[in-house]
Amino acid sequence: QVQLVESGGGLVQSGGSLRLSCAASGSIFSSNGMGWYRQAPGKQREFVAAITSGGSTGYADSVKGRFTVSRDNAKNTVYLQMNSLKPEDTAVYYCNTFPPARGYWGQGTQVTVSS
Repeated sequence: QVQLVESGGGLVQSGGSLRLSCAASGSIFSSNGMGWYRQAPGKQREFVAAITSGGSTGYADSVKGRFTVSRDNAKNTVYLQMNSLKPEDTAVYYCNTFPPARGYWGQGTQVTVSS
């Protein structure tokens, strides 16, 4: 069964913004930190951002200052606000727990940043 569903990806110009959403089951969301990960063409999947149940956040150096992760506990949803997007941000973006659980990887949502 699908327990994590990403949405909000799309095509955006360099310098633009996009907000991704991840709807999670309540049992997953309430018991774990949540994270965002991405996989660009020809590259390994990498960590992007995470937020703990207490609201502490962490970011990869490549997105620090541009991306913001947040969570809405009432909606069991985690968000990734992406600003000042660059072509290097082009990737499939996934949500998962933090640390990630292998069995929770889904289809992700495609983000394409054009120049």
